[in-house]
Amino acid sequence: MKSFGSHIVGVDQGEEMLFADYETGGAMWTGTGARARRKAVKFSQRFRRTPVVHVSITMWDTDCGTNARMDLAAERVTPEGFDLVFRTWSDTRIAQVRLAWMAIGEVAHEDDWDLY
Repeated sequence: MKSFGSHIVGVDQGEEMLFADYETGGAMWTGTGARARRKAVKFSQRFRRTPVVHVSITMWDTDCGTNARMDLAAERVTPEGFDLVFRTWSDTRIAQVRLAWMAIGEVAHEDDWDLY
């Protein structure tokens, strides 16, 4: 469990269209085997410490002739941002994906000051 101090807790959120490979014949739509897409996300404001990041899918369009396989992750999370990652594998064909994210953590306050 992550606990927060007496500082202000901030929530930042967003939504990203990660890819639309059916338009370009990209690897998520035409490829097989392990495939991944990664997108760097920058928070609107720096957190005091590394926040907790939750990722969810808000839209995906898949081929009905194959199994729908996916793995979502927030990787390389820092106080400034993170990488939004979508993975699939085998014969799964994915036309497009949109992901949402939410970061929760301590944020700076105007009354904060450092002694050293």
